[in-house]
Amino acid sequence: MQLRRLALQHFRNIAWAELAVPAGCTALVGANGQGKTNVLEAVGLLTALRSFRQTDNRLLIAHGQPEAALRFELEHERFGTTSVIIRLRPDSKEVAVDGTPVTRLGDFLGRFPAVVFSTQDNQLIRGSPAARRRWLDLVLASMDAAYFDALQRYHRALAERNRLLKGPPDPAQLAAFEQPLAAAAAAVVRARSAGVAELSVRVRAAYGVVAAQAEPADLVYEADADEGDEGAWAALFAATRERDIQWKATTRGPHRDDLDLTLAGRSSRDFGSEGQQRSLVLALRLAQLAHFRERSGVQPLVLADDVLGELDPDRRRRFWAAIEPGAQVLATGTVVPEVSSGGWQVVRVAGGVLTPETVT
Repeated sequence: MQLRRLALQHFRNIAWAELAVPAGCTALVGANGQGKTNVLEAVGLLTALRSFRQTDNRLLIAHGQPEAALRFELEHERFGTTSVIIRLRPDSKEVAVDGTPVTRLGDFLGRFPAVVFSTQDNQLIRGSPAARRRWLDLVLASMDAAYFDALQRYHRALAERNRLLKGPPDPAQLAAFEQPLAAAAAAVVRARSAGVAELSVRVRAAYGVVAAQAEPADLVYEADADEGDEGAWAALFAATRERDIQWKATTRGPHRDDLDLTLAGRSSRDFGSEGQQRSLVLALRLAQLAHFRERSGVQPLVLADDVLGELDPDRRRRFWAAIEPGAQVLATGTVVPEVSSGGWQVVRVAGGVLTPETVT
């Protein structure tokens, strides 16, 4: 997939910007706080209508404006020349593809894949399990409609069971809601187990490239309960019912799952150096890139948000070497990124204004 043109209106600090985007590599260059990351954030919405920085739509809309509007013109392997328009309001989003409104997230999710390499990615190692679950859910749901459906069913049933737990509990009602919860939980765990097994192969390969085979890496699924059977989940929810009534919340289930990135069999969260952790999260994103490409048949956009400053020159070169030739790259930085071959279209960003320069 290639992004040919973008237009942004009232998006963060960008009052208006229109940019023709060439194939290959584009560098958004400028001082900090000028709007470089805002451009990548806008393009990143193409995957799942979700910002990689935060979840509140109001922060994406310029101060004092009722909405932000984004338009993208793309050349797509499956759909040909395609236009996508996204309108963001404080409490809603509207999407149209080639003029046709999209009313269900599942009909849009993953059709226009982009992978963001961000300075915030270290939180995928150091942060909460919730951040790692969100990453895994996005990666799997973007390419698997059945997983997205199971995940939605699980969270609906979970919310209903938690609602019942907060009131005067009715065991019969709880048992009734535990059946769909158990079915969805089993489907989610089966898909996560298979998905992590596939992604772990890609993480190992990507880390071997970025870190030059320094030590073996792995992605490990830490399921709250390793149950792929609906009956086993129903029994578990029944067994924990009394405790859950006391806590007024469901204390077991896939919403408690976690992931671990390991080096030589040890958790990188506890034992990895700064450089190792940075290389690992790059490998994780490279694995996501390969997963999107191979599952969809679409070359994702690569959005690199000033992520390489903490790496030594050798690892930076190996990172760029790991990006598949032909992938379109948009990168931010205070200077043009170092890369061994190929030219960069440079776009200067200052105060939310985008000014293209010549190819270097």
